[in-house]
Amino acid sequence: MEVEDTGETRTSWSTAAEDRHILCDHAGKKRKQDPAPAPVIRITEDEEEDEDGEIMSDHMKDSEEPSNKRVKPVVKSNSLTGLITPTKTPALKRIGQSISRSISFRTEARPLPPAPLRARTKASSFPRRRNSQCWSDTVESHDLTAKEIKRQEVIYELTQGERQLIDDLSLVKKVYYEPMLKLDIMTESELGQIFGTLDSLIPLHQDLLSRLERLRGSEKTVGEVGPTLMNWFPCLEAYVTYCCNQVGAKALLDQKKQEKRVEHFLRLCQESSFSRKLDLWNFLDLPRSRLVKYPLLLKEIQKCTPPDHPDEDTLPDALELIQSIVGEVNKKTGEAECQFYRRGLSYLDESQRLPEIQLSRFLYCHGELKNNKGQRLHVFLFELALVLSRPGEDKDGGQVFNVYRQPLPNALINLEEIPDGEAAGGGTFRGAFTGNDKVRNCFRVSSRGRSKVNPYSLQANDSFSKQQWITCLRQAIVQSRDRTAQTSQSQLSLHTDPALYHIAELSLSSDTDMEDHTGR
Repeated sequence: MEVEDTGETRTSWSTAAEDRHILCDHAGKKRKQDPAPAPVIRITEDEEEDEDGEIMSDHMKDSEEPSNKRVKPVVKSNSLTGLITPTKTPALKRIGQSISRSISFRTEARPLPPAPLRARTKASSFPRRRNSQCWSDTVESHDLTAKEIKRQEVIYELTQGERQLIDDLSLVKKVYYEPMLKLDIMTESELGQIFGTLDSLIPLHQDLLSRLERLRGSEKTVGEVGPTLMNWFPCLEAYVTYCCNQVGAKALLDQKKQEKRVEHFLRLCQESSFSRKLDLWNFLDLPRSRLVKYPLLLKEIQKCTPPDHPDEDTLPDALELIQSIVGEVNKKTGEAECQFYRRGLSYLDESQRLPEIQLSRFLYCHGELKNNKGQRLHVFLFELALVLSRPGEDKDGGQVFNVYRQPLPNALINLEEIPDGEAAGGGTFRGAFTGNDKVRNCFRVSSRGRSKVNPYSLQANDSFSKQQWITCLRQAIVQSRDRTAQTSQSQLSLHTDPALYHIAELSLSSDTDMEDHTGR
């Protein structure tokens, strides 16, 4: 989490009006500074107390009452407190926290040691702040309307977003990919699977950035941006390959994190200042996040564009184009995700291999649910089937999902919502709620066409998750039944006698029509 430069920073410091000395406080609190050029730290020379209670008492006395004990001036360079200034910057909080960890009550009775190097290393683990500069900050004066200023701000945000994405992708290549390959932390094949086509996205966004920068006039304003975006957006089709690879990349990365060398390297990178507390996957997911933001930015630009502006004609076409590209990427990514998890299913019995699972093209949702015994299951709601599974590992350490019980075709599912607070009787959730006779966030699915399949009572983590599952299940049931009805109707049409088609076209009010159709 980034350290914000807001009023909250002041809560880390407290000023005592009557205290004219700079006190070293183990909690990192601020003391009012004396006008004298050299800060003075009050350090008592009494002997250390043996009892912790007495030490606390002496410390409280020093902070509440004037002291007549001897005071030693301490040179700035010999103490961490010399680094502290009243200026509100993120460094204050970092140094304050370093002090609170390194100074105990017992150090009140002896001079402080020189600033340890470890304190600075620790401070570097705090997030580096992003440049939040606006377009208005880059120009000295302008005579634009409020609406045009807003338009320039959004275009500037679009440009800055491209620059930041390029920096992040270049950082990922330099700091993660190349060192892990050189140090043999992962093989080239594994790194290729995890990073995918990330390297090819950098020149793509560099191209857009250079185009946008060329649009800026002498007054640092951008006139017409629609044609530029219209010509560049087709390049984003390269995202289909990258995003489709992400499902397998995430699974392999999670698997490799179990290895000590990989985990240690990634942890050190995340604790470094350049990472801004982001892990590797956060960086790898940045292109997808950027892709879905383009329609939002275009809508904002369109909203701030005057009716007589040249962009008024091209922006709607550009918005329609980027929305279609994002939709195509989402569709292909969903199909790749469905295929990945289908391959990861391990069947205990051949009867579990429903044709509906293999025919499914996408997933409505998947995630963790509990059964009526409190066991954690990973449940997949495919396009045409509901599959309950137990996560496991194969011989190579990869994740597999062992199919649990009999999968249910969506067209045959009966869904029942269990109200919160229903008594857990009749064996329902009897093992999951020991000492608790109430259940929450539960629903039940059963098959209306297969009597041998017992109902499955499932529990979500919270009410929001439960509602999401119920919504997806209802949608899947309706669409599967409609699909089944259409398939049955088309099959019936294929087996119908062609002579009967003429009967359906007859008009009962015309005997002539009857003779004509019969003659055929």
